[in-house]
Amino acid sequence: MRSVLSISLPENLASQLSAFAREMGRNKSDIVKESISQFLWEARFNKVRKGLASKAKKQGIVSEDDLFKAVS
Repeated sequence: MRSVLSISLPENLASQLSAFAREMGRNKSDIVKESISQFLWEARFNKVRKGLASKAKKQGIVSEDDLFKAVS
């Protein structure tokens, strides 16, 4: 099932999106869908990373070297 979303973009951003879509040979809708998907993935990843970072600090893991030593 699909849902239609209507958005309003500033003229400059809309122009950049149109130009990019033409350059890539893709439609604007697909680019926006991919962008939103990537944004949501990164937001979820950062949330998990922040949660793990606090747990790692409690165990004395504060650098990449510490992490490498812990998993090696």
